[in-house]
Amino acid sequence: MVDSNKYTSQQIEVLEGLEPVKKRPGMYIGSTGPQGLHHLVYEVVDNSVDEALGGYCDTIEVTLHEDGAVSVVDNCRGIPVDRHEKTKKSALEVVMTVLHAGGKFNNSSYKISGGLHGVGVSVVNALSTKLEATIKRDGYIHYQEYIEGAPQAEISKAGETTETGTKIKFWPNKDIFETTEFSFDTLSKRMREMAFLNKGIKLIIREEKTEKEHIFKYEGGIKSFIEFLNKGKNPYHDVFYFEKEEQDVVVEIACQYTEKYNENIYTFVNNINTVDGGSHLTGFKRAITRCVNEKLKSMGDKYKNISLSGDDVREGITAIISVKVPDPEFEGQTKTKLGNPEVDGIVSSLFFRKFNEFLEENPKASKNIIDKCINALKARQAARKARELTRRKSVLEGTTLPGKLADCSEKNPELTEIYLVEGDSAGGSAKQGRDRKFQAILPLRGKILNVEKARLDKILSNEEIKTMITAFGTNIGEEFTLDKIRYHKIIIMTDADVDGAHIRTLLLTFFFRYMRPMIEGGFVYVARPPLYKLKYGKKEEYAYSDDELKKMTELIGDKYSIQRYKGLGEMNPEQLWDTTMDPDTRILTKITLEDAYEAEEIFSMLMGDEVEPRRNFIQKYAKEVKNLDI
Repeated sequence: MVDSNKYTSQQIEVLEGLEPVKKRPGMYIGSTGPQGLHHLVYEVVDNSVDEALGGYCDTIEVTLHEDGAVSVVDNCRGIPVDRHEKTKKSALEVVMTVLHAGGKFNNSSYKISGGLHGVGVSVVNALSTKLEATIKRDGYIHYQEYIEGAPQAEISKAGETTETGTKIKFWPNKDIFETTEFSFDTLSKRMREMAFLNKGIKLIIREEKTEKEHIFKYEGGIKSFIEFLNKGKNPYHDVFYFEKEEQDVVVEIACQYTEKYNENIYTFVNNINTVDGGSHLTGFKRAITRCVNEKLKSMGDKYKNISLSGDDVREGITAIISVKVPDPEFEGQTKTKLGNPEVDGIVSSLFFRKFNEFLEENPKASKNIIDKCINALKARQAARKARELTRRKSVLEGTTLPGKLADCSEKNPELTEIYLVEGDSAGGSAKQGRDRKFQAILPLRGKILNVEKARLDKILSNEEIKTMITAFGTNIGEEFTLDKIRYHKIIIMTDADVDGAHIRTLLLTFFFRYMRPMIEGGFVYVARPPLYKLKYGKKEEYAYSDDELKKMTELIGDKYSIQRYKGLGEMNPEQLWDTTMDPDTRILTKITLEDAYEAEEIFSMLMGDEVEPRRNFIQKYAKEVKNLDI
């Protein structure tokens, strides 16, 4: 029993100002890791984009400074600096120091806004050791500095100007974040996304240290986005696109069917990437399934008994659904799922009407789409039969595991790992060298099927793929479930040569296309075996790169011998354990999905049917390839 007499008002903690953010930063930015760090930049950029949505801004510049700071500059109206009647402070100071303060709660200021919760720049201020705000408006340049979230002086005038705009420069707090090093590539991906979603706006990102710079501006908006995503995919028709406003909700949708077998649908609300979908996605899916089925029925008696599922209809489609909602209701602070029920009906009715018109006006495209959907139906039925057949043989379900799997004794998936090993020879060494308690070994014979060029029914006939599905315990396709995964580390271990790299790419393509939640959940890794063994006297050391070998030989001197490992099978079990499998000494690369759009483009280019983009890629990067064995 808790003594109620000891639980008094003295135990009630009141956090004022920005203290709640400093105390629980994860509640406001998701995490204090790299994702949360980059979220700070997004919050400031989103404010500028909100100005752009109102027609007040057309250029936004992000700079990564050498001293670790980031600045965001726009040519908007500039944050107001006049005195706020209620607080008796400047509007700038209120925006910077008070949570849930800003123009986004007043519909007359912003009709559409991504920063629904209104905590953006104040949270950035709270989580920075220093922040500088420079505002151009009313004929002057206004400046104010904040340390640990607190203003250091009243706003000062730093000169006269005829321009307007806002510059926010901040230094993230090293005591709060796990890392304060920003990724140029991560931020570039977000800037590119924002440029696609807001046609005509120029977004510039530059890094002082490397002098890298990207300028993004797309007059075609999300139509250009689709073209970017479908590069080299053999589209069936020109990009379908429409933009329409209904009940104050602006719906903008672009889509295109290609010869590929996977669906790629990305959804946005007020420029926020709603990775978990929501009512706008539900409305789109329902409408396109109904639309294609109705078109099918109108094509004659031979189609009247065919009923296409949503999966059949969406095979090979790339779609961008972008809606602007005055009062969006998001599920959770991270804003990843739209809850507004009215958006479902608006999106559904608008898309159905517009896409139906497109199918009527483009008979060739319509026929290609219908044929593709029917083929998808046949493949889905064949895949179901293949699954049922293999289940009866205990391949995908049941207690029987593949015979060549050397399983571990530990049954808690969180503590186990499985090595996917190239070839029986390396598999034998790995089985002997492993720790049997938590490490399982699955030798793979030869190269698995390139799933980029195959439907699920064909994929399920590939023995190596069936073996992996059974070993992982997750099933595949419609029945994939991460909850049943048998290992929390799935480690690809291949030779350090061209064949090994190809096998690794084939496996990653399979995971990306058919088991993407495994990558998103952080379950997939690549082992890094050594390239060289350096022997001098009675000592042996391993080098994992040419640079590492060079440094080691410079330190050792003349009397040494070098062995170049071309395959895992050249190492005995003890060496394989010491270099590649021992958790205390090994090097693992975690596979993450930071930029899904770029990953989509690269997998399509490397593993797809189009030869020309692949040739261009090879010519561009050939000089960077090291350790090429021919």
